[in-house]
Amino acid sequence: MERINFDQAQALHSVAATRAMEAAAASSLPAHALMQRAGAACARLALALAPHARHVWIACGSGNNGGDGLEAAAWLHQAGKNVSVTWPGAPETAPPDAHAAWQRAVAAGVVFAPGPPPGLGPHDLCIDALLGIGLRSQADAPRMPPTALHALLRQLRTSPATLLAVDLPSGLDADTGQYAAGFAPDAEEAAASTARHTLSLLTLKPGLFTAQGRDACASLWHDDLQCGAFAPAATAELSGGRQPDARKARAPHDSHKGSFGDVAVIGGEGLQARGMGMTGAAWLAASAALHGGAGRVMVALLDDGQTLAPPWPELMLRRVDALDWPQVTAVCGCGGGEAVRAVLPTVLAQAARLVLDADGLNAVASDNALAAALRQRAHAGLPTVLTPHPLEAARLLQCTAAQVQADRLAAAQALAERYACSVVLKGSGSIIATPGQLPRINPTGNARLATAGTGDVLAGLIGARLAQGLAPHAAACSAVLAHGAAADHWPDDRSLTASALAAFLQ
Repeated sequence: MERINFDQAQALHSVAATRAMEAAAASSLPAHALMQRAGAACARLALALAPHARHVWIACGSGNNGGDGLEAAAWLHQAGKNVSVTWPGAPETAPPDAHAAWQRAVAAGVVFAPGPPPGLGPHDLCIDALLGIGLRSQADAPRMPPTALHALLRQLRTSPATLLAVDLPSGLDADTGQYAAGFAPDAEEAAASTARHTLSLLTLKPGLFTAQGRDACASLWHDDLQCGAFAPAATAELSGGRQPDARKARAPHDSHKGSFGDVAVIGGEGLQARGMGMTGAAWLAASAALHGGAGRVMVALLDDGQTLAPPWPELMLRRVDALDWPQVTAVCGCGGGEAVRAVLPTVLAQAARLVLDADGLNAVASDNALAAALRQRAHAGLPTVLTPHPLEAARLLQCTAAQVQADRLAAAQALAERYACSVVLKGSGSIIATPGQLPRINPTGNARLATAGTGDVLAGLIGARLAQGLAPHAAACSAVLAHGAAADHWPDDRSLTASALAAFLQ
């Protein structure tokens, strides 16, 4: 068993892949052995999390996730713990493994009760073994009346006792990280101060790390139940570790500023155009590229000649028509407004490397000619990274933001295939997708990044990584990881602003 601390990359497997692994392992093991291992793993973690618990309450569903909980109950009872189980199932309708687990729990002397014991406190433990990955197939839910299921789930979430979820928190979709309809915590449940843990069995699932999954799972543990040899090909990967800055990792002593590439930031519509000046977005992206290790950073503002002096003397001003396109990595769209449309045909056709963000993405979404030009870059061998948030992704895919968020992995992969480039779908558990490569889910970052300009900073940092010579997928993974890690290591007594974040980057 290991606690997932994101210091190394991890393979992620879909529900279908996990089911295939489970079937392969079960066929080579004695009957019920896999569920016994799952129950033992859950019991070991329970004892470690709450060694002094006076009460352990386990809420079990009527399917195999409930069987894992019943096995854990037998183990904990044998270890001398005061265990009670709520199991609305029936032996005659339980799956074979769960039926055998119920028999073992009864034989061990486990107490069955209609609800939690009175007086549960912070040192006690609750175990959520209601649904696991069974919700997606609806294998478990129909056997239990919805009102009873939700009542048990509410009691688990609002109890002051430590909460351990078996496989994943009940109601969470293991593939997408979204709660099923009616299962998301309400305000009272979300505000509860319960310490929460999740033990993922056999595999790590994508939904644990993106959308609502990160908040739902809290502290995450993994046990492959000694079945790693049966693992199928990964569905996705979880980024891990702090990747070194390309400048420090590869730089010979005779390096010069040209060794680390040129970044040109094209954006920042001026106040004159529509009365909404957005030059700050371009400056933020440029600052991030500078602090992220680019050798030279140029800024081409779309401000009708109203340019003021750069806020950082290291930055150089350029007109768009003066840029050396075969040499630069363009970061285009940050604060570009409507003005970016006029320069996009040139950028898309000529930029040696491109990060397309914000208004650049919106322009492509609404213009078929620009969309075709974006796709043509792949045929010309010109690397491109798109950095949409969910609403921008929805515009590009001609769907709704809710549909994007409903399956973030699928949306990111669809964008990558449609536009033949790398895509960073931003949000909790940002997803990096590239045609022909396993998608990556980023584990770093937090709510501090929910402030204006941090997306511009990310675009600039990706531009720096591209300019330093990383391939698009690697550049995006490295930059997203570092961007989120900066927020994770942010001083508690200091507000995170985009400009401060840019200066904090390495």
